[in-house]
Amino acid sequence: MESIHHPNLEVFVYQEAKKGNIESGDSYFTYMNEDYFLCAIADGLGSGPIARQSSEIIPMILAEYHHESLDDLLLRCNVLMFKKRGAAVAIFKVNFSSKIIQYSCVGNIKFYMTRENDDKMIYPLPVMGYLSGRPQKLRTQSYTYQPGDLFLFHSDGVELRNPKSTMRNSSGAYDLHNTLIRTIEHGDDATFITGSLLQ
Repeated sequence: MESIHHPNLEVFVYQEAKKGNIESGDSYFTYMNEDYFLCAIADGLGSGPIARQSSEIIPMILAEYHHESLDDLLLRCNVLMFKKRGAAVAIFKVNFSSKIIQYSCVGNIKFYMTRENDDKMIYPLPVMGYLSGRPQKLRTQSYTYQPGDLFLFHSDGVELRNPKSTMRNSSGAYDLHNTLIRTIEHGDDATFITGSLLQ
């Protein structure tokens, strides 16, 4: 388990490979400085090494160009997907000073955010498809956040019947992380990232 502990947020990461495979076809990336936190999940089509060849492009690009806009990052990744299997990719950025989360996604990766004293759940709708080198229509969405908000970010290997209830019944990111490990079906490529926004 990778974890990040910082005055602005607390994050926990879980990843497992499909049963019978040595490596997961999913990749993830996290980066943080004093201004923002950047996070991405890429789910390569298929599983195993071939899927990994596509998904591992994302952390490579984001490590070098993390300062660029989300759509520019996705476009850079898309160019390098040419003649590869392709990948579903989602990226979000937490801007600490403005308390705004930006989110952009192509494919079936999901992001949820709940607020401590509000029954609503934020669930950005993704752009359908996947990055493959072909032209893409991208749409960055923005949301404000407050201290105490909780988020969950996961690939399609994580199946949740009621994410809102699961998150509401969790006391924070670590509790949610442990709940998911106990309750999800294991055996497929799966990546999930839980986080608490602290200030």
